[in-house]
Formats: sequence, structure tokens, C-alpha cells
Amino acid sequence: MFQIRFYRHLPAVAATVIAFTMALPAQAQSAADCAARADRASRDSTSTQRGALGGAAGGAIVGGLVNNSKGARRGAVAGGVIGGVSGKSKKNDLYKRVYDDCMAGR
Repeated sequence: MFQIRFYRHLPAVAATVIAFTMALPAQAQSAADCAARADRASRDSTSTQRGALGGAAGGAIVGGLVNNSKGARRGAVAGGVIGGVSGKSKKNDLYKRVYDDCMAGR
């Protein structure tokens, strides 16, 4: 009789154990693991060179429309600098966000 009662409640006990296991927060990884994950994410994102190239192209087009060849040169230089800084900033922000999410266990 005891075995029949035990097997009758086994699915409920198993479901309860699984529910509590799934509800526990994930453990945070080590700092080295999180740094590696964040580094991979930042390398796979838009690069500083790509941001500088896009900024230079946009600056050249706008500068050319405003003031022929001198304006195009100045616009390309200014756009390249701004695009490069912007790309580096986005890459750094992505690294920080991925690292913090990893350390938080997300």
C-alpha cells in the first residue's frame, strides 16, 4: 500500500522540484568569462573604422553640397573624426552593457 501512495504523488513532487529549480536565479559567471563575452560582442559590433568611414562619406557629401571641393575635404575630415569617436563610444557602451548583464547572470 505504501508504494501505491508514493507513486501516486510522484508527478506532483517532480513538478514541484522542477518549478523550484527553474525559479532559482542563474549564477553569475566569473569576471574572466564575462570579459571574454563582452570582448567578443564589441569586436562583432560596428568598428571604429566603419564609423569613421561613414562619417567621412557623409561629411564629404554635405561639404561638397555646401562649398565644392574645399567643403568636401573639410566635411570628410570632420565627419571622419566625429564618426570615429562615435563608433568607439558605441563599442565601449556595448562592452559595458554585455559585461554588466553577464555579471548579473542575465
